[in-house]
Amino acid sequence: MTLPEPLLVVGSGIAGLATALACRRAGWPVRVVDKVAALSPLGAGIQLGPNAVRLLDAWGLGRDLRERAVRPEQLQVRSAGRGSLLATLPLGDACVQRHGSDYLTLHRADLQALLLQAVAAVGIRSELNIAITSVAASAHSIRAEAQNGLILQAPAVLAADGVWSVVRAGVAAAQAPRFTGHWAWRSLVARDALPGGLAAHCISVWLGQRLHVVGYPVRVPSDHPDHHALGQSAYNLVVLLEMPTEPASKQPDNWSHTADACALLQRVGPVNPTLQALLHAAPAWKRWPLYDQPALTRPSQMAQGRIALVGDAAHPMLPYLAQGAAMALEDAHALQKCLQPVSPGNTAQLPAALQTYAQARWQRCAQVQARAQRNGRIFHLAGPVKWGRDAVLRLLGARLLDLPWLYGDEQ
Repeated sequence: MTLPEPLLVVGSGIAGLATALACRRAGWPVRVVDKVAALSPLGAGIQLGPNAVRLLDAWGLGRDLRERAVRPEQLQVRSAGRGSLLATLPLGDACVQRHGSDYLTLHRADLQALLLQAVAAVGIRSELNIAITSVAASAHSIRAEAQNGLILQAPAVLAADGVWSVVRAGVAAAQAPRFTGHWAWRSLVARDALPGGLAAHCISVWLGQRLHVVGYPVRVPSDHPDHHALGQSAYNLVVLLEMPTEPASKQPDNWSHTADACALLQRVGPVNPTLQALLHAAPAWKRWPLYDQPALTRPSQMAQGRIALVGDAAHPMLPYLAQGAAMALEDAHALQKCLQPVSPGNTAQLPAALQTYAQARWQRCAQVQARAQRNGRIFHLAGPVKWGRDAVLRLLGARLLDLPWLYGDEQ
């Protein structure tokens, strides 16, 4: 008996591991490759809305997820200059009552480790040091060539290789990423170094002129390089500001570019005393430029023939809706639904299944991309329009911050 060829998943980050797990749960054999030499606990904090948590619960990962995550009590939006409270949104039990699932925060490395453990449990392991350089499609399979000369053959390729996806070139309608003029600076602050008056168990957002700051609690993975200095829990701090100078390299190392704290503080300028103290409490900063794409306009941008794009490879977006990881998880679940009716021995049906996946996903992903871009404009308003925004936030509060269209269980 001839065993069916495995689907090839390119990338072993959150999107890639979720895709591999989804395909395996749909009954398909899977092979995962990644260009990295080792899977390291890098990255920053991450927010998971109820739509993402609900999907991880469906995979049976909810208990382990909650052991690694924090359950914030509230979202608070404040003025960066004065520190005044503009709006609040209850989370915790109130979020479960509204949307049927939790809102959680955790370290990105912990989510990746959780998924890595899940794929290992179903017999999948990531093959490292395999950098795919090109893909070519035939009527019945995909030929992927790696940097070391290795040739991989698969009935389909699922590209989860991020914003700078190499496989994306195999989808003719896909778009290249664009520099947004925004940069993210991030740090982890020890809990005992937080200034007094800071709501450490809440997600806090401070809105300034052409910038905003986000902070929330996370647990620090035990194998993280900063675990010894920070302890078990910390505060994830991200400053997002407009800096129109694009980096010289189009593919910067997002997670390891050391940044100058003095330069950041100078760019941020005067802020309220609590936020100023928080910024000064950060022991070190990393920074990376933010790239996205215009919102998707058609399903062929997510799949073509035997190639499908997942997560940031398909729809990179600004982090201003905190939905990058959630969209990757939703993509993976959609793939699972579309592949389940197809027998692994009947690979002729794969192109149709992948097209069904793209049809199911592109409009929702486009909506999230567009809303994230819109949020960036609103968060960074200056002058009189900023006063109008603040007044509307004070008036409508939670009605503006809650997102039932996004967090609902229709997906």
